[in-house]
Amino acid sequence: MKAGSSMQKFVLRRLAETCIVLLGVTLVTFLMMHLAPGQPLQANPELRLDPTAVERWLQLRELDKPLAAQYLAWLSRVCTGNLGISLLHNRPVLDMIRERLPATLLLTGSSLMLGLGAALPLGVIAAAKEGKPADGIIDFISLCFISLPGFWLGMILIMVFSYQLKLLPAAGMVTPGESGMADLFKHMAMPVSVLAAGTFAYYVRYVRFAVLEILNQDFVRTAKAKGVPPALILCRHVLPNASIPLVTLVALSIPFLFTGASVTEYVFSWPGMGRWIITATLSRDYTVIMAVNLIIAVLVSLANLSADLLYLVFDPRVRLRE
Repeated sequence: MKAGSSMQKFVLRRLAETCIVLLGVTLVTFLMMHLAPGQPLQANPELRLDPTAVERWLQLRELDKPLAAQYLAWLSRVCTGNLGISLLHNRPVLDMIRERLPATLLLTGSSLMLGLGAALPLGVIAAAKEGKPADGIIDFISLCFISLPGFWLGMILIMVFSYQLKLLPAAGMVTPGESGMADLFKHMAMPVSVLAAGTFAYYVRYVRFAVLEILNQDFVRTAKAKGVPPALILCRHVLPNASIPLVTLVALSIPFLFTGASVTEYVFSWPGMGRWIITATLSRDYTVIMAVNLIIAVLVSLANLSADLLYLVFDPRVRLRE
């Protein structure tokens, strides 16, 4: 009963902290957006020819009010679930997010699972074979992936697999006139590989370091001296302890994963949030910029909360603060 009460207090406290963080994110985004050069009328150059049309356009979108009033009006609408109307497309932002968010989550989620799934076994192998050729090869591969810019790697993959070998589609999420999982996997292959390459490069080096640190602990040496099989030591002692800092790394890398997805989606014309936010930023679509930053901040906050809760699963010694 006491443990359940502590868990509830912990979750409620973290949710309250998350609300404060989200409020700060929206305020900073709003101020930076309005301090940046340019204005939404850049997306509608014909309005600048008629001062009356410009004034009416600004009034309809409440952009003629003081900044404080604009922010409070936006915040009150968000609290009711209304993210506003796109200044560029004149459509509800929430509808546009529903159309694009699944594509981004599919791309980022797949790349995260692929990068982490490859980094875990290879990182363990590199740690177990420290100083040997296998360790050097894995370290060299990860260093190459870290050094390669995502947009450059994406263009190289398009040139090789789309234009020369003609094996994979160069852009989009589906082929017109075709449907099915096979066609989707073909479109996902290159953008997921580009995103996964970056996450793999960091994760494999971190897994290697974490496993090496645990292997040098006294309790592992004791288990080896008692004749415990290496596989059992790895599964029972090393991996559970090494997974705790890895959970933190995965949670903290999610914002960078979304940032990489923006560039990757633009290169591969993937119909997701990243490509959309780049277009919205260039056209000063304020409502879209605010909404997308809020959605990403919510996802990151939930990921960090999930990481804290997973600590209790991986290490029962962790106790919640009262």
